[in-house]
Amino acid sequence: MKHFPSKAAILEWIKDNPSQTGKRDIARAFGIKGQARIELKRILRELSAEGHLTKDRKKFKDKNSLAPVELLHVVAQDSDGDLLAEPLNWKGDGSAPRLVFVAKKDDPALAVGDRILCRIEAKAKEARLIRRIGRGAEKIVGIYRAQDFGGRIIPVDKKSDREWQVAPEGRNGARDGELVEAENTGGRTRGLGRARVIARIGDPSQPKAISLIAIHEHGIPDHFPEEVEAEAAVAKSVELGKREDLRHLPLFTIDPADARDRDDAICAMPDPEGGGHIVWVAIADVAHYVRPGSKLDIEAKKRGNSTYFPDRVVPMLPEKLSGDLCSLHGGVERPCLALRVVLDKNGAKKSHRFTRGLMKSPAALSYHQAQAAIDGAPDGVTEPILDTALKPLWAAYEAAKIAREKRQPLHLDLPERQIVLSEDGKVTSVAFRDRFDAHKLVEEFMILANVCAAETLENAKADFIYRVHEEPNPDKMEALHETVQSVGMVLAKGQRLETNQLNKLLDQAAGGEHAELINMIVLRSMTQAYYGPQNMGHFGLHLQRYAHFTSPIRRYADLIVHRALIKAHGWGDDGMTPAEAENLEATAEHISQTERRSMLAERDTTDRYLSAFLSEEVGSAFAGVVSGVARFGIFVKLDDTGADGLIPVSRLGHEYFNYDDDSRTLTGEHSGRVLRAGLRAKVKLEEADPLTGGLLFELLEVDGKALPSSRKGKRRGGAPKGKARGKIKHRKFKGKAKRTL
Repeated sequence: MKHFPSKAAILEWIKDNPSQTGKRDIARAFGIKGQARIELKRILRELSAEGHLTKDRKKFKDKNSLAPVELLHVVAQDSDGDLLAEPLNWKGDGSAPRLVFVAKKDDPALAVGDRILCRIEAKAKEARLIRRIGRGAEKIVGIYRAQDFGGRIIPVDKKSDREWQVAPEGRNGARDGELVEAENTGGRTRGLGRARVIARIGDPSQPKAISLIAIHEHGIPDHFPEEVEAEAAVAKSVELGKREDLRHLPLFTIDPADARDRDDAICAMPDPEGGGHIVWVAIADVAHYVRPGSKLDIEAKKRGNSTYFPDRVVPMLPEKLSGDLCSLHGGVERPCLALRVVLDKNGAKKSHRFTRGLMKSPAALSYHQAQAAIDGAPDGVTEPILDTALKPLWAAYEAAKIAREKRQPLHLDLPERQIVLSEDGKVTSVAFRDRFDAHKLVEEFMILANVCAAETLENAKADFIYRVHEEPNPDKMEALHETVQSVGMVLAKGQRLETNQLNKLLDQAAGGEHAELINMIVLRSMTQAYYGPQNMGHFGLHLQRYAHFTSPIRRYADLIVHRALIKAHGWGDDGMTPAEAENLEATAEHISQTERRSMLAERDTTDRYLSAFLSEEVGSAFAGVVSGVARFGIFVKLDDTGADGLIPVSRLGHEYFNYDDDSRTLTGEHSGRVLRAGLRAKVKLEEADPLTGGLLFELLEVDGKALPSSRKGKRRGGAPKGKARGKIKHRKFKGKAKRTL
């Protein structure tokens, strides 16, 4: 060898050939043989000592370069929706390089915080998954308590049973008593898990802290990136162009009085040919503004849906669209996707067609306004359209009810409670939300529109997303049978389950003392509805095919269906793209998850508001019903507020209780008293924690019979195997998840 390579040449070669960095590879590349290899070994040792190289087993690596395979940490998601990852053990100069994660079709869904082993394409700064190593760090939302050695975090999650230690360098400026978001850093200190503060949420006593807790706890994005807001800001109103002119139709909206976005408008008129009815349903044309692959689209898909709290809405789209250009406000022209349906006199569908149009609503009504007008008390807004629009619509609804009863969807009737807040964010009342025929009318015609969308897209052999609700599983139905039997009612067994069987039970319970319980347990026995590209039917609505079409301002699933209709009809270049069609399964799974995330966040917030409302009533007695039984105690739902609380077995008297898993009952060992769902109960409120939403009761009476107060102090003897012991810790407990169709 004439010239021995310089250090710079060796470094350059290692950088250009990251997969061949063993001593033999380097020697072969430079033609180094025999005794010269001793000199190469010395130079490599010097380069390592000088910090230019790191050694991994028998290979050398430029510390400022990436290996062909790296362990990465997903650190962020950019405005385009791409995940960004960094080397987990970066030892180079400066900050770690960021790589764009490029997903393959069959890759699992990843999230910020995940650890992944990837194949690296250094020049393109891209990473491709080999396998996922671990999930993201556990997130904790809680109250920070300062201590001499750092601090502790007391979680606000009522399911959490431990506190977390924070080192002084991990408090991120948090102050004593402040609400914070933290992450688990692994390991333990003084028996506590270790965590570090990653965000300071603020004062937990502030009016909007309750919904902020849920937003942070469930990871709901609540701020739009600047580029998303900028894209929405330049959106403009739509002119007629090639759209069908629907401005002559009396398409009006009916929404809650405090609605900020108006997705849907309806009207009806007599069918002069068949003696039935012509119904029009117009839905906001969100697809015109939110184009596939745009910044708005990426953010909307990321959120999946809007999330509603008593004091705020976290919208799927920026205010410029959700509250203005896409909202079907009265007196202004708005683009829409509209459906014309012809019904016979018994409400059966004869025909339907979709169109892309321009509408102008004559009025934006509240449910109360519309109902009052039909009931004989129109106001200045509804009087002019009473005979021309409202009465024909109600006539069509009367026909639709005939078809609905023939179809036999589930007759579920669970009263919805409304939390009313003062201007300073305190709960002033908890009342039942009004339920008018106006609500049922809108619901019925929206279901009809959703069915028509699914039928049209199926006939066009289009790619789209169904709303799926599968039949209940046998185990849940067995539990339902047990509960129904325990309250002296009957549900037929031994045959294929149909909705009309459940409806007989629901109708039998209607108006009685067990009405709310039966509705609740029937709902709990249902499977969770979800989105999917394969049609599995909709059990609850008793429909063979169903797709969400009517709420594209607040649900990404509906936007997907709109794009599918646009493509199927050839209405423009803003329909579904091939890339979207290819990824429908992943999209459906994602938006099903975001929907469940929002449901949990909304439920947790309601629990916290109810707990705050009842916190001034500690020591008071309340009437309720036993809503659930577990090995560790019973749950009672209060009549007035609908709040759920736990009565641990330690507050069920002097005796031990045996839990029967099949019947889901607790039976007193000596008294033989059986505690089961459906029993009337009188309870005393012992604890109400607004931060966790937890309520703790003591049982005073059950089924009209008084119970002795729980004994304080230590019990003698141990609980026999398989029996619920009275003296256990029940400061926190798991809540019940809702089902939605």
